[in-house]
Amino acid sequence: MGGPVKHPMNERTFPAADAHRLEKLERLQWLPPDEIMARIGPVQGMTVADVGTGTGYFAIPFAKAVGREGKVLAVDFQKEMLENLRRKLSASGALQNLVIIEGEAAHTTLPENSCDLVFMSNLWHELDDDAGVLREVKRLLRPGGRVAILDWRADLVPPPGPPVAHRVSLETLRLVLSRHGWTVNYSENVGMHSYLIIAGLTEILSRHAPDSV
Repeated sequence: MGGPVKHPMNERTFPAADAHRLEKLERLQWLPPDEIMARIGPVQGMTVADVGTGTGYFAIPFAKAVGREGKVLAVDFQKEMLENLRRKLSASGALQNLVIIEGEAAHTTLPENSCDLVFMSNLWHELDDDAGVLREVKRLLRPGGRVAILDWRADLVPPPGPPVAHRVSLETLRLVLSRHGWTVNYSENVGMHSYLIIAGLTEILSRHAPDSV
């Protein structure tokens, strides 16, 4: 924690001026939150960091899934995105377990060992510092915690989504995670245009593995 929040804008950053596109009804058809929730499996009482939350497309379903005893930390570095989320919550009724936080992927401003799950949706392809982001995720996670990364398939042509040249394939992301000490325990295509990878830290997983016979 501490220090100023950075603003890592680049040509791949989804602009806050286009936030209305995140709320289109057809998005519910090609990226249904219920399907993503079912694959990740959030449980009551869990603390989830939704990094790059945007307008809270997933933060709100997560908040409902983890219940009153759980917490969702909705993080974004674009203040305009966070204002959109505040307006949405004001219009639909506040969720007491959803906390809005200004921060960025490599510097979330969240406390160490504070999360059971770090979730990133359509953010990975925008990042410039893979290693820094994964260090931050490792810092945030409690023992046994997981990272879930949802992003655009690289084998499909837009629209919707960013140009193919900006996308990171599922296979490439698996290699990046492995290189930085993560074990992928789930990787599949989801919805109509996306993939989902769920991983845990290899050192923690191996520490809890049963002794071989």
